[in-house]
Amino acid sequence: MVFNEENVVAIPSLDLLTFLFDSEHCRAKEDTPLHAEARDPDRYITKSQVRALTKNFAHFFRNSYGIGATGPGKDVVVTVSTGQSALASLFFGVVAADGIYSAASPASTVKDLARQIRDGPGKLVVCSRDLQQLAVGAAKTAGLSERNVLVLESYPEIKLESVDGKLGCDFKHSLDWRTITDPGELEKSKVCILYSSGTTGMLMSHTNIVAEATMPAAISRPIFDEEARKGNPYHHRTLGHLPTAHIAGVQGYFINPFYEGGIVFWMPTFKFDDFLRYCGELRITGFFTVPPIYMAIAKHPAVKDQFRHMRIATSGAAPLTGELQEAATKKMKMKMSTSVTQTWGLSETTGAATLVTPGAPVTMGSLGSLLPNMILRLVDDNEKDVQPGEPGEAFIKGPIVTQGYHNNPEANQKSFTSDGWLRTGDILKMKGTELFIVDRKKELIKYKALQVAPAELEGLIASHPAVVDAAVIGIAQNGTEVPRAYVVLAPQAKGKVSEADLEEYVQSRVSDYKRLRGGVRFVEVVPRSPSGKILRKEVREMRKIEERDSKL
Repeated sequence: MVFNEENVVAIPSLDLLTFLFDSEHCRAKEDTPLHAEARDPDRYITKSQVRALTKNFAHFFRNSYGIGATGPGKDVVVTVSTGQSALASLFFGVVAADGIYSAASPASTVKDLARQIRDGPGKLVVCSRDLQQLAVGAAKTAGLSERNVLVLESYPEIKLESVDGKLGCDFKHSLDWRTITDPGELEKSKVCILYSSGTTGMLMSHTNIVAEATMPAAISRPIFDEEARKGNPYHHRTLGHLPTAHIAGVQGYFINPFYEGGIVFWMPTFKFDDFLRYCGELRITGFFTVPPIYMAIAKHPAVKDQFRHMRIATSGAAPLTGELQEAATKKMKMKMSTSVTQTWGLSETTGAATLVTPGAPVTMGSLGSLLPNMILRLVDDNEKDVQPGEPGEAFIKGPIVTQGYHNNPEANQKSFTSDGWLRTGDILKMKGTELFIVDRKKELIKYKALQVAPAELEGLIASHPAVVDAAVIGIAQNGTEVPRAYVVLAPQAKGKVSEADLEEYVQSRVSDYKRLRGGVRFVEVVPRSPSGKILRKEVREMRKIEERDSKL
């Protein structure tokens, strides 16, 4: 069965920069503040200033480094940066020069970053000042000279110059971007490469990014416009606290707030105490963040009334249980009794593919409904449609789905069906028009032919008052797989709550086949990616170390 076929809205046939800077679709005015440092919010960058910076950077890239000189979609600019207010302008500048923006994680090692530079291959590397050593080391390993490593600074002044000091953007010259209106060229364009998996880059086009701004707005704008007519206007003020190498940073901080005429206040790196303080002081009205942060919000005693201005609070990137969603909602005490909501999507879908309609009743655990223009099938292991209401792997199509993986035909063949459906690897189920996550297909634990979803158990364990974080993996035992939990206890619970206590807690709340037959192990930290995903490979390595030590 194909879901959501009749739900269609128009997507503008415009390149990203014309869409944002020169179309009636964008709500930012020329004097609208778009970006500021959270530590000094009065020094903001307006749309007019972002436009000028975009053209300045584009001219510098083209005339000093030849970016885009031989045509679009060829020259890759790798960027590795902590959060800063001029970063969006840099992204736009790469696009304006007809380059490809390749986003790298600040948590990369020299080896990781060098691999990404080679994969481009990157012609330039741009870094924040605090990551200069990493960028120079990776560039050297990848065969780039220091002349091709640039440092971007946003505060107290905006600067872009090579690390050897020989070249710098003078902010006196401009290069206009090409206006593109041909749908075929927009769909096949190469604007951005994201490496959320660490090794495989996903290509994003003008169409992908414009659609990911347009489709959610088709639902939310009429609702907020009606609220404004009633005297309760919504102005989007968000906090840039997630990694900008993730789609949540690129789409969520560079594009969507701009499109809605909102402002992003930038934190260089995430610190929970600063995050709380800024949310209150800067009157943050909306953000997307990840489950570990919602878990901290739900359980940290420092959370008081810092979220009182919030109208939108969305979770994604990893499953959030209904229990944790409800606990975070109660703790946040948001304006107008707003609830934390969830969205589902992937880097391959340019971010969110579902949305909970603003102001609508929230079903805890729901991922919301499919965005317009997105169609979905739920299939079994034989890629046949499951029965209505049954869980299945999500196959998806639509204008936000990536055109494919960069330099990786094997991944393309594995991830896309012959008729163009993206195999997401996520097991979902549909109730009415709402979707619910079961787990990643490859993470399901097979206990005597029965499937156990680690995400369900992790959410349940995390709901225990003594637990800060949890990860569940399957281990071999008596000819089958059984769940084992790795748990981080709150400091005050150490020595008071035992492994057996948690095993019993879970057993009393789940079917017998889901019991933690593999036991519980207490650890200091659950390894997670910058976007909040549990790094199960590292959890399995922890188990191997356990086994090795037990044999010594």
